[in-house]
Amino acid sequence: MVKVLADVDLNLIKNSKNKLIGLKQTLRAIQQDVVKTVYYANDIEDHVLKKISEACLQKQIPLTAVGCGREELGRACQIEVGAAVVAILK
Repeated sequence: MVKVLADVDLNLIKNSKNKLIGLKQTLRAIQQDVVKTVYYANDIEDHVLKKISEACLQKQIPLTAVGCGREELGRACQIEVGAAVVAILK
């Protein structure tokens, strides 16, 4: 279920109009069945990866590592802080 792709195009995330940034918002959206796919930074803590992996597995949502760190993922989301998890909505 967990895919690791180092070549995910960050422009796909950057240009997405319907996205949520952050673990709490993503977990809430997963429970509401409004998430299409989830991306995560390659430097997130193990307990964060475990939480998001379990939630995605339960709802059969694709989970993909983007191959960059939180800071770069945050920049791709056009925020000034790091982003560990980003959800693309349906």
